[in-house]
Amino acid sequence: MNKIARTLVLLSPVVALLGCGERPVSYKADVRPFLDKYCMRCHGEGGAGSKASGLRMDDYDSLMKGTVHGPVIKPKDSFTSVLVMLAEGRADPSLRMPHDAKGPVPTQAEIDKVKAWIDQGAENN
Repeated sequence: MNKIARTLVLLSPVVALLGCGERPVSYKADVRPFLDKYCMRCHGEGGAGSKASGLRMDDYDSLMKGTVHGPVIKPKDSFTSVLVMLAEGRADPSLRMPHDAKGPVPTQAEIDKVKAWIDQGAENN
């Protein structure tokens, strides 16, 4: 095998891996629909959750502001972000969100997308 062919064979796994980066997750396209589907019934204007905790999810700035107790999103750290802990039921199963039984519950794949957005910096994109 000639030198060029050998080099290409050796480099092909590296080139393939470079194209396997994680797709950027968008607040507008990915996270906002999640919040609308699972959170806004309580954390929108006048909702029980917004009254109890002060957490409004009407827009990016309100989400990032968090509750009266502090932020629910820690950019680049989904594991300790309160939003994820509550959605996964890790804080306390009785506090798992969404709290009411009136609507749908997010799948782990949907939660994982929110986690990816947080880990990517939780930008207003």
